[in-house]
Amino acid sequence: MNGLEQHKPLTEHDHAGCIEDAMATAELLCRDSGLRFTALRRHVLALVWESHKPIGAYDILAGLRGEGRRAAPPTVYRALEFLIEAGLVHRLDSLNAFIGCPDPARMHTGQFLICRDCRTVTELADSDIEELVAEKARQRGFTAVRQILEIEGLCKRCSLCS
Repeated sequence: MNGLEQHKPLTEHDHAGCIEDAMATAELLCRDSGLRFTALRRHVLALVWESHKPIGAYDILAGLRGEGRRAAPPTVYRALEFLIEAGLVHRLDSLNAFIGCPDPARMHTGQFLICRDCRTVTELADSDIEELVAEKARQRGFTAVRQILEIEGLCKRCSLCS
């Protein structure tokens, strides 16, 4: 699955298969990297992928508690930190929320198109953009350590409704 197809509306793809694929990929990547993919981390990742919209840590916490799991905010944040470091999840700073990464096997920075109406997010993961930003930073004597580009606008469906 490429980044442009990451967050299609649920009616356009097999959502259960999407979650299943994300979980299987996470399982393999963690195993191959020697990372512990605990039951809690697995469950948090499933909650992130449950919707193709950004989800906040407290919504994840509510999801865990709603299923009878005992969890506290630090537990959720530690699980999210692990998932981010493993490349399985991206943090969207402008929304203070998290979204699953459709291509976790490839280390990359993200460029995100965020619909301000329906909150659908599309990840571009365009290496040309990443390289351009890094080069522009270098030209100014700046060493970029992390890049996240968030672009707010309207998705195709919401543009048609406006």
